[in-house]
Amino acid sequence: MVVEVRTADAAFGVRALRESALIHSVRSYLDGLVHPAATVDPVVFARHRAFIATRMIPGLLALSALPLYLAFKGVPGPVETIAFGWLVLPIAIAAFLSRTGAYEQAHLFSAAALTGIVTLIALLSGGLSSFIVIWFALVPAEAVLSGARRVVAAAGGMVLAAVTFIAAAQYGSALPAVGLPPEHLAVAAFASVAAAIVYAISLALSAAMVSRTGEEVTSSGEQRYRLLAENMTDLVTCHARNGAVVFASPAAERVLGVPSYALHGQSLFDRVHVADRPAYLNALSIAASRKVEAAAEFRLRRGDAADGQPTFTWVEMRSRPLSGSGESQQVVSVLRDVSERKRHEAAVDAAREEADRANEARGRFLANVSHELRTPLNAINGFSEMLMHEEAMRLDQARRHEYATLIHDSGEHLLNLVNSILDMSKIESGHFEITPEPFALAPLVNQCMQLVELKAEAGGVALSADLPESFDEVVGDKRAYRQILLNLVANAVKFTKPGGSVTVSLRRDGAFLSLAVTDTGIGIAEADLPRLGSPFFQARSSYDRAYDGTGLGLSVVKGLAELHGGRIEITSQLGRGTRVTLRMPMDCEAHGAGAVAQLPVARSEDRATAAQTFQEGRKIA
Repeated sequence: MVVEVRTADAAFGVRALRESALIHSVRSYLDGLVHPAATVDPVVFARHRAFIATRMIPGLLALSALPLYLAFKGVPGPVETIAFGWLVLPIAIAAFLSRTGAYEQAHLFSAAALTGIVTLIALLSGGLSSFIVIWFALVPAEAVLSGARRVVAAAGGMVLAAVTFIAAAQYGSALPAVGLPPEHLAVAAFASVAAAIVYAISLALSAAMVSRTGEEVTSSGEQRYRLLAENMTDLVTCHARNGAVVFASPAAERVLGVPSYALHGQSLFDRVHVADRPAYLNALSIAASRKVEAAAEFRLRRGDAADGQPTFTWVEMRSRPLSGSGESQQVVSVLRDVSERKRHEAAVDAAREEADRANEARGRFLANVSHELRTPLNAINGFSEMLMHEEAMRLDQARRHEYATLIHDSGEHLLNLVNSILDMSKIESGHFEITPEPFALAPLVNQCMQLVELKAEAGGVALSADLPESFDEVVGDKRAYRQILLNLVANAVKFTKPGGSVTVSLRRDGAFLSLAVTDTGIGIAEADLPRLGSPFFQARSSYDRAYDGTGLGLSVVKGLAELHGGRIEITSQLGRGTRVTLRMPMDCEAHGAGAVAQLPVARSEDRATAAQTFQEGRKIA
């Protein structure tokens, strides 16, 4: 029993495979008959294939039955001859469509052929009471598959004209006598109705196949576009005529951190930064009114701004008009996050501006250095030339000593200038090394003040110190401290007018020291304060034209202080004076250069003193 069941199953499987192969062969043959122009659109392809199948397959089957008819019935009569002859026309029309691809013309030919053969058979078989009249209903039904109104209208007109002609012939007694006996008429009527039903079923199946193909294409397209919309990083929106959003893609979650439905209506407009709303509306308006592509860049608020400070994202929007006019005109927009590009552009602009400022400052620096070099070199050349001709100029001993002193002072000035440039270069390149050692700071302050004392007396400036009686030793580079002190005190004396004063004070603040140099000199303009200490920058304006110098002193001071892990703070007011505070660690080895951020702020008494001295001054660290 089991063997028999398995044998039957195997036989059924083989038969099913053969039937499937046969259907596949027929389907492949029909696909090959479709004109190449119709293979682009799946729906058009399905319509062409259905048309060819419904004309060619029934015709071939009917023609294959002709030998059987001749064997059983003998020579056919006029009606049978016309019927079999008509079966050749659909095959010819199917071949016409296969070669030309003219779908509507093929439908018109098919409607004309079917109407003509039905009319002819009706005239020969009893007029409007003929068994063939039922086929008139299939003519416009067949034309519906064309999808063209003019084809349906033309088919309906053909049928109406044919029926009118048959009615006129019948009522005019112009119809020929029916040549078929009653029993043959009954068989013909049955065959006609059965054939009409089969043909109608084939048309319905064709229509269903075309409809199913259209649905599959639509579904496939929707899935494809849904997949694209869900996975693309750009946000796609569709806007009505008034700018309201009627559709937003799922990318809204990635771009703005909100679901797509949260952008519908005017919600997207509400998220546009107030300053950028004109650009946003202008792009939509240009796309809708001029029917051209428009673009704009603006900021969109991310997430929900109900709590905290709102954050904005830069986006680039490209808008394009959709089909429609008037109130139905819609605009589709693609919004791309360009925040990263904006950050790069801002960084490039900042770097360009910084480079321009550096070039400008470098130019001023070179001009100042050239001036500072020319002045002592002129003195050296001039006085040395006078000494070379001392006999002709009859110089005495005192005059020669004076000239030699001026040459020596000019040489010292040049040496200090070159040392400052070299020190600044080493600090900037990271090659300046400090040698920490413990030393007493108060005596070093006194020594530096003594070196500047003669210059202060010559300029009529009172120089004083406010030093504690006892101060712990400081661990740092003694040479660097000496250079810092000399630069600060010498600058204070140089920019203080006769009758003014310069005070040096020292105090300890925990693990740090605070050394302040306060003068009552010309002060520094508020606009120059932020950039003091920058390389190649000198605060040179109308208020200090009378004072020489390269402006490198403060840059060197700042660099040496940072090498010790310290910083400088400047408080100044133009015409009132300047206070420079050096805040350094007591032990630079314990803190290092990376301890700048760990330095405590100035104590309250220091701030009170600075505020009292310069009430409207500005402080920079």
